[in-house]
Amino acid sequence: MFIVPLALTIYAFIDCLNTTEEDTKHLPKIAWVFIILLFWIVGPVVWLAVGKKRHNRAGGTGPGSWQRRGRQQWVAPDDNPDFLKSLKDDKDAEAEAEEERGRRDGGTGPDDKTPPTS
Repeated sequence: MFIVPLALTIYAFIDCLNTTEEDTKHLPKIAWVFIILLFWIVGPVVWLAVGKKRHNRAGGTGPGSWQRRGRQQWVAPDDNPDFLKSLKDDKDAEAEAEEERGRRDGGTGPDDKTPPTS
């Protein structure tokens, strides 16, 4: 009966200390620390519920804003012109690098028609 509220208080206290001042809501950070420590059953629950700005993982938007704006169309990679252009650019860069290596090696590449000199 005593361990669960204590663990919750310790977790909320450490979470509050690790939160930046800009991410705390409604009260200054020092006020949240006192609330968590003085009201050790209610304080941590309030901190976890409303005291901190929550960020979505992976930089995405939440489902509420996603539903309001409507679905964004997903495009398969083989239909995405930007992806296809990046593949072409990569292929061109690779061909240029191979050509440069052939010039550096003295023209003894697989496309060179002259036999190597001994």
